[in-house]
Amino acid sequence: MSITINEIPVKRVDKSRLPEVDFDNLAFGSVFTDHMFRCTYREGRWQQAEVVPYGPLTLDPASKIFHYGQSVFEGMKAYRDSDGKAWLFRPEENQRRLNISASRMAIPELPDGLFMEGLKALLEVDRDWIPGQSGSSLYIRPFIFASGTGFHASPADAFTFIIACAPSGSYFSGKVSVKIEEAYSRAADGGTGFAKAGGNYAGQFYPTQLAARDGFQQVIWTDDHRHEYIEEAGAMNIFVRIGDTLMTAPTSDRILDGITRKSILQLAESENIPVEVRKIRVAEVVEASKNGSLREMFGAGTAAVVSPISSFGYRDELFELPEPEDSYAAHFKKRITDIQYNRAEDPFGWRYPLG
Repeated sequence: MSITINEIPVKRVDKSRLPEVDFDNLAFGSVFTDHMFRCTYREGRWQQAEVVPYGPLTLDPASKIFHYGQSVFEGMKAYRDSDGKAWLFRPEENQRRLNISASRMAIPELPDGLFMEGLKALLEVDRDWIPGQSGSSLYIRPFIFASGTGFHASPADAFTFIIACAPSGSYFSGKVSVKIEEAYSRAADGGTGFAKAGGNYAGQFYPTQLAARDGFQQVIWTDDHRHEYIEEAGAMNIFVRIGDTLMTAPTSDRILDGITRKSILQLAESENIPVEVRKIRVAEVVEASKNGSLREMFGAGTAAVVSPISSFGYRDELFELPEPEDSYAAHFKKRITDIQYNRAEDPFGWRYPLG
């Protein structure tokens, strides 16, 4: 399926809800734009791409999304600069990763052009929904789910691809305290941990609820074998700074290839900041905290960009982290957001203009 933005039909809403939105008080992902992009897969091909009013879907109770969880998604944002121009950040990486996730979940990959042309068509219609307030953005959620029917345990024969958007303020406020998890695992070797599959996140909720009862906001996931190595922080990639060296776990079957993660690594390399991409032992982090060489830990992801960690719990002991004046977390967040909001040069070609 090869399409251009001009070939995508648009059905507009009769009346926009835009005047009703308080853009100065936006909760994350709770207010939705007027339209969404929709495309269906049936009879062996993607077809019927269109922009339609945002609204409920009608699905058969036997739709396989309900029974076997065939679904994948992405998270990305559109930004508005001080001159009113709109931008995306590395959208080709979201397109690539969505197809990687789809392939792992036996979902047909999107053909070249469908993702970007559909996204551009939607944002052309809902362009005024991109906030201009500092720190705010238009969160974009592309997702594919099994809409084919049947109770038999097999891949669906029909799927729906949707892009929906939500103007949002900041995802997190302040620093977070996390618990290093030893009883539960996020993912296993040979599994779907590297894919943005809906079930991966559903499986995180219960352990995170247990951690919240103990006063933590998030969980640091460890390997499924012996819970010896740090892997991710909540739904984010994790970075650890010991001394002046920045460390993060390598991607694998269990770890998502985060776009913010790879951006931080590229920024660090360009600034000659010492970086190690390797397995990080929990014991190493605990020892570094005790001897004073652990300077920072932070999560990295699309929603929050960078989320500093103020403390971590491990085996009934709480370890506080210092607040370094030369914070890598603050530095990389500023570098990335300055590029996203067109406040700085973009030497990497990450910024994508929206008309």
